[in-house]
Amino acid sequence: MPTSTVATETTCFHCGLPVPPGAIYSALIDGQSQPMCCHGCKAVAEAIVAAGLTDFYRHRTAPSRRAEDLIPEQLRGLALYDRADVQQSFVRADGEQIREAALMLEGIVCAACVWLNEQHVGHLPGVLEFRVNYSTHRAQVRWDQRQIKLSDILAAVAAIGYIAHPFDPNRQEALQKRERSIALRRLAVAGLGSMQVMMFAVGLYVGDYQGMEDWIREMFRWVSLILTAPVVAYSAQPFFSAAWRICGGGKQGWMCR
Repeated sequence: MPTSTVATETTCFHCGLPVPPGAIYSALIDGQSQPMCCHGCKAVAEAIVAAGLTDFYRHRTAPSRRAEDLIPEQLRGLALYDRADVQQSFVRADGEQIREAALMLEGIVCAACVWLNEQHVGHLPGVLEFRVNYSTHRAQVRWDQRQIKLSDILAAVAAIGYIAHPFDPNRQEALQKRERSIALRRLAVAGLGSMQVMMFAVGLYVGDYQGMEDWIREMFRWVSLILTAPVVAYSAQPFFSAAWRICGGGKQGWMCR
């Protein structure tokens, strides 16, 4: 009989997506060559390594945002934020040359993302302060416009795979509403599934005292397993994803000890 060989799928170390067959992209991270799915992830990873921020990969809890998610039109449009008439709506002047602005960051999924952005942007020449609020994904930045432009700051954020734009309360509300909606769906599935499983569990407890046929007992157990599956696979998915990323996809088990 013919035998079949199951190929092991290689995933990108940076974004977690499958590496296309024949791709030869890689980046040297902590002395080891790690596979990359595209030149975008390779460039972002090399920028992180060059800045001495490889701790990001050891502490992150979710895959990074790919640089290719930023379309060229967005990158070219960053220069618009250097215009005085555009800055009037969100930039505050602190003296003649010092400027302060509130930004909104997209792609923040864990505390490691906050640390990476603060370390990367905060060390740019001319940036006086850069703080990120993890709960709101809002960043506060102060800079000396004689040394650096706002577009350069936004481009630096984009270089490590995130999206930064002027803070917009309406847009933030829409993002938070979407996140709450997903969380409520997960909670509903978990609540309904858990209640149904508990009903069968009570039946099994009573059956131990009053007697229950074996086939009914087995049926209750199988039904409970089926009801538990969506709770574990869907409702608990963020927990397991975060745990897997903390352990480095199984490659850095020392972090889980």
